[in-house]
Amino acid sequence: MKKIEAIVRHFKVEDIKNALTDLGVHGMTITEVRGFGRQKGHTEMYRGTEYAVDFVPKVKIEVVCSDASLKPVIDTILRAAQTGQIGDGKIFVGDLADVIRIRTGETGEDAL
Repeated sequence: MKKIEAIVRHFKVEDIKNALTDLGVHGMTITEVRGFGRQKGHTEMYRGTEYAVDFVPKVKIEVVCSDASLKPVIDTILRAAQTGQIGDGKIFVGDLADVIRIRTGETGEDAL
C-alpha cells in the first residue's frame, strides 16, 4: 500500500477530488497548509505598508491506495492539478505498513 501526499493550489482541489472520484478513489483527507518552495513568497500592501508573505497557502491532499492503483492515481492528480506555472505543487509517495479500519478491525487493503 502507498500513501500519496499532494500539495496543490486551492482552486484545483475540486477538480482533483472529482477526477479521483471518477477513478474510483473512495476516500481522501484534505488539509489547508502553508509553505514555500520555488514559488517563494510574495509582497502585499496593507494600509500603505509593504510586507512579505513568506508562506503561501496551499492544500494537502492525502490518499491511500494499493500498489496496483498507484500510477493511475498519481497520473490523475497530475492532470487535474497542473497549470504549468511555478507553484503547482508537489506529490510525495511513501510506503504504508498497515491500515486498520477502527469500526470493523479490518486490516490491510480490506480496510481501504
